[in-house]
Amino acid sequence: MADSLYLELTDFEHDVHTGIYSEETGKPQPLRFTVRAKLKEKRFYDPETPLEESKNYMDLKFACSEALGDRHYKLIEAVADHVCETLFLQDTRVEQVQVKIVKLALSERNEQIGITLTRERP
Repeated sequence: MADSLYLELTDFEHDVHTGIYSEETGKPQPLRFTVRAKLKEKRFYDPETPLEESKNYMDLKFACSEALGDRHYKLIEAVADHVCETLFLQDTRVEQVQVKIVKLALSERNEQIGITLTRERP
């Protein structure tokens, strides 16, 4: 089995302009993001491995917040796609991104309603 390295952001909540129904448009909705980015790994990480040999974990958070801007996304699939593309553009070592988005406003009894999109580097 080959080695793998994943950077992860779990259960990050951010308000995003999304939705197609009248009650959804015009105001941001709370979304919960879980992002998993597969990086091309080094063969070995020793105690002196410099920071440049990894990726800043905060880039995942940025892709799910500021990078989305104030634009309205009709579908949360488009939000997930934007997160993937942002991470691919930031770093050529990102090989795959998985984005799970839960629409918190739809939950009535703590169920999780949403999507998971997995993209390989084009």
